[in-house]
Amino acid sequence: MRVALGLSYRGCAYRGWQSQPGGGTVQDSLEHALHAFTGSRLRVVCAGRTDAGVHALQQVVHVDAPVRRSAQSWVRGLNTFLPKDVSVVWAREPGERFHAQKSACSRRYRYVLVQHPVRPALLHGLVGWTHHALDLQAMREAAAQLIGRHDFSALRASSCQARSPLKTVHAIAIERVADAPTWLFDFHADAFLHHMVRNIMGCLVAVGSGRRDPAWLGEVLRSRQRSLAAPTFMPDGLYFAGPSYAAQWGIPEPARELPLLLA
Repeated sequence: MRVALGLSYRGCAYRGWQSQPGGGTVQDSLEHALHAFTGSRLRVVCAGRTDAGVHALQQVVHVDAPVRRSAQSWVRGLNTFLPKDVSVVWAREPGERFHAQKSACSRRYRYVLVQHPVRPALLHGLVGWTHHALDLQAMREAAAQLIGRHDFSALRASSCQARSPLKTVHAIAIERVADAPTWLFDFHADAFLHHMVRNIMGCLVAVGSGRRDPAWLGEVLRSRQRSLAAPTFMPDGLYFAGPSYAAQWGIPEPARELPLLLA
């Protein structure tokens, strides 16, 4: 039976999503819990791999399970064996044709950035940080040049294994939280390349701080040269908000809100 699971996790303690020799990833933790719960060694497929230190509001995975359980049993049973910073939030039976990665129509990320003279100790690992004052309009003008289908070679990691650098960005929303030193950056695209959001963030902060003008980001994009873009921004404030699927699969929509503390 194919089971879809929705997970949330805090990525601070993990080497990313994908299983690695020696363990220490979110996938390793989930597969260990599945083994303890079902008695079988199972492999999961995720909607989108996250880097070390990156969090998820709603990661979606599927697994072909040898046992049948109720949705509540999957959630409670797996959470018994998962570490406290990883939780299964829901379970569904979407059918054998569902594929967590290939059935996804689009994906969303959110970056939470604190602008303050001093780095935020209590939110360390949960938010990005800059001490520079940021220009909202300049960043919006720069981000607008990324909307649509483009070759994002200049904004992908050198180790990226994607077959094509062509991606369609549907929207980038930038706002500052009222009466707070917090900025929210929301990214919506059909898919993302390795480090793509973090590389865009590095460029947007460079523009917002006045070190670059908005037109520069368009020039970087058209150049297709990674060396011309800003350095990759820190992973701390990046959240995988989740994938979207066609209604036929019955998968909950991606989370749109962050915990109150972070908002």
